[in-house]
Amino acid sequence: MCGIVGYIGSKNAYPILIKGLQRLEYRGYDSSGVALYQHDKINVFKKKGKVSELENFCTEEETYTNVGIAHTRWATHGEPNDINAHPHQSMNGTFTIIHNGIIENYEKLKNDLAAKGFTFYGQTDSEVLANLIEYMYNEGEHVNAELAVRMALSRVVGAYGLVVMCKNEPEQLIAARKSSPLAIGIGDGEYYLASDATPMIEYTKSVVYLNDKDVAIITKNSFTLKTVDNDAAITPEVQQLELSVGELEKNGYDHFMLKEIFEQPKTITDTLRGRIDPATKEVFLGGLTEVMPRILDAQRVVIIACGTSWHAALIGEYLIEEYAQIPVEVEYASEYRYRKPIIRENDVVIAISQSGETADTLAAIGLAKEKGALVLGICNVVGSSVARETHAGIYTHAGVEIGVASTKAFTAQVTVLTLIALHLARKHQTINNERYFSIIDDLMCIPGKVESILLKHLAIKTIAEKYSEASNALYLGRGYLFPVALEGALKLKEISYIHAEGYAAGEMKHGPIALIDSNLPVVVVAAKDRYYEKVVSNIQEVKARKGNIIAVITEGDNALRNMVADIMEIPACDEVVTPLLAVIPLQLFAYYVALARGCDVDQPRNLAKSVTVE
Repeated sequence: MCGIVGYIGSKNAYPILIKGLQRLEYRGYDSSGVALYQHDKINVFKKKGKVSELENFCTEEETYTNVGIAHTRWATHGEPNDINAHPHQSMNGTFTIIHNGIIENYEKLKNDLAAKGFTFYGQTDSEVLANLIEYMYNEGEHVNAELAVRMALSRVVGAYGLVVMCKNEPEQLIAARKSSPLAIGIGDGEYYLASDATPMIEYTKSVVYLNDKDVAIITKNSFTLKTVDNDAAITPEVQQLELSVGELEKNGYDHFMLKEIFEQPKTITDTLRGRIDPATKEVFLGGLTEVMPRILDAQRVVIIACGTSWHAALIGEYLIEEYAQIPVEVEYASEYRYRKPIIRENDVVIAISQSGETADTLAAIGLAKEKGALVLGICNVVGSSVARETHAGIYTHAGVEIGVASTKAFTAQVTVLTLIALHLARKHQTINNERYFSIIDDLMCIPGKVESILLKHLAIKTIAEKYSEASNALYLGRGYLFPVALEGALKLKEISYIHAEGYAAGEMKHGPIALIDSNLPVVVVAAKDRYYEKVVSNIQEVKARKGNIIAVITEGDNALRNMVADIMEIPACDEVVTPLLAVIPLQLFAYYVALARGCDVDQPRNLAKSVTVE
């Protein structure tokens, strides 16, 4: 959620820090700040609001330094304001820290420190951690800053991505990580720190991703890696970034969300590339090769995810059960860890996360591994925690996604789940050749068909503007298109702030029908599939109650065209891959509704791109 940036080297750190914070704005935040080592002291500047407000605040200040840290905060403990913004300093100013995550035992630590004479200026758990480090530094004999940090972290319960500056040891940054991502970029006589690779991509391609309980001691010319519990140096694993600066720009689009919607023909193609043999049309999933025997022996598949990824998981459930004939359960990661689920050693658990850093999903992965299940990951970020913590997995190749409301990551995840279902079905011989090749052929045509939908985006814009003043909306779908209805409703509520709910169309009579009147837009995903006739009946029920119906229909469906108020068309295709098409108009509809309402499309209020706290 929050964003961390740090620099130590020979350049002026301040512009690097500010640009880094701007790169991390997509993660969601409500305040920002910088700490600069200058003239034998650490100066802190921080402001509630956007990074631009911090930049304006610093205009009249001297900002030159070779060592600095910066942060964007998403409030957990304490309201968003200048005081609670990061960086935080210890009572005597010896230590300055930036911190992502939550210190769960901060109240006890705070009370213990208060009894020892420490005072606090804010309400954050992070300030408590700064003071705990100072206490360790002052109380022990021969305790340097590194040891004080490690001693303090040994008493902490919770999650942290942490960077520390010590006034008495100025040419040094200390970084640590537990359950909150932190990366170190390696330059020539300089180092960059960040929550993810986006702030450092234009400076270096060499990156070390910290593992849980790693502690890094960084100077201009050295980088030492230890752990919280062990003083022995360990060898870092240096990885090469594949990200490009161009991926972080809007490239002429008004918003990242619109850019990412329009990138989907390419991202679906990239996700398919190398995974379907053009000659035999067999699916090849290299990331699962070594564990495939165990997958084929699985008695059950459990898919864990949050938000948009959970909707993709529901489509995966339908696909795997119908074609591979394996029982599947889909779980909210945020609930899975706490409800004491039954997990067996012959289960396969699939964790889905765009960022690969979703805290709830990582916690669920840990539980599944403890119980002996095979855990697979589907994620979009190379080197992410999900990629490192799972036994095997598949990257979606969607490229960096900046818009908070996920779009291309969803279609990439559904594409991967479709490939998994078809691969398992072939291995289990639960699908005949004719059906298999028919689905594969339609799957390979999806990018071109998405392109044809995008060409009609202005027609969808006109429809969206018509409904932009709505207060509520209902989304309906059946079968493979029920999760699409859920996803469409989520997109609308995320970025337009219109209350929207998705329902299985057959459930409408069990409650939601009471809401329908002439003021309620009802979006029905009504492509021609095995449920078509039943969905038409649902539409008639809505129409009888004067609901305003917007239907996603298959091209050439003149019957529905004449029955509903507005239509958004998609090309005909096999129902198995229809979700990849049907979701596109709903993404565009949400985008244009939000635009008409004057909402901040890329950074909707209260939301964060990467949810790294539970």
